[in-house]
Amino acid sequence: MRVGLFVTCLIDLMRPEIGFSVIKLLEQAGFEVIVPPAQTCCGQPAYNSGERRIARDLAEKMLREFEQFDYVVVPSGSCGGMIAAHYGDLLRDDPELMGRYEKLRAKVYELTDFLVNVGKVQLAPGSFNGPVTYHDSCSGLRELGVKAQPRALLAQRGVAVTEMKDCEHCCGFGGTFAVKYGNISTAIVDEKCANVQASGTGCVVLGDLGCMLNIEGRLRRTGDTATRVLHIAQVLAGDTER
Repeated sequence: MRVGLFVTCLIDLMRPEIGFSVIKLLEQAGFEVIVPPAQTCCGQPAYNSGERRIARDLAEKMLREFEQFDYVVVPSGSCGGMIAAHYGDLLRDDPELMGRYEKLRAKVYELTDFLVNVGKVQLAPGSFNGPVTYHDSCSGLRELGVKAQPRALLAQRGVAVTEMKDCEHCCGFGGTFAVKYGNISTAIVDEKCANVQASGTGCVVLGDLGCMLNIEGRLRRTGDTATRVLHIAQVLAGDTER
């Protein structure tokens, strides 16, 4: 089976090592992984800002590049949610494109959802030291139903999860929201950081790089250099020492 990896802008530009962890996991699960080199943005920033023409162009581009694969895997709830939940709004006036999109949408999975429900992976216990707390990203949770999957995979790896208070609450990133409403975003992420710290684990794991950068950035700016912020793919692949 051929998997097209939609690597996402933020992973490509900010944390490429996470992309390599994703590839490792998918290949270990027995899939052939292809990363289309011309891929760019999913269109979410433009869509959220009302730039529908730009967002539609990016949706059509993504469709052309990924419809050939058996599955499309996205290591980000927000990008996966954009593709699976909102492209239909952008393409609804074109029956031919909508038909192609419906076929693609049925093949789009967030990473942990894919590993659990398609790959049906059984991971061996790893060497990760200590418990973690888990942050549920808004898009992954509410648009894609990602909740139990990452926790099940962490359990397979022998990683204990201590649930923080309000683990399902927003981190304050929200794409362009953090830029447009900086003060509100800061108040939200401060609350999230306090809940991470209060968990006592010293490590928060998540599945969306926007959330990851927002939480990690705020922790560091407020003087917390000890709390680790890791993408779920890094923990599952055993790549936490990079």
